[in-house]
Amino acid sequence: MAQRVVSIGSRSGLHARPAAIFVQAAAQVPVPVTIAVEGKTPVPANSLLGVMTLGAGCGDQVTLTAAGDQAEAVLEELAALLSKELDA
Repeated sequence: MAQRVVSIGSRSGLHARPAAIFVQAAAQVPVPVTIAVEGKTPVPANSLLGVMTLGAGCGDQVTLTAAGDQAEAVLEELAALLSKELDA
């Protein structure tokens, strides 16, 4: 199982548009991915409602977890996305 810890780069955190962009990207990857904020239960990264309920704000750290042959590459791609400003 692979994991990545990444800080949220969007000014509004993982709300509305940034969450939708991330969830769409997570839905396209070939392995299941979860996302978690410290102290909260991990949620599927392809679930908009789950991602938004995490309440992750700008600068908050989230942990992405995936398993499978392409897990490392998938997590690298999703972590890079989360670290960017997605509100533009």
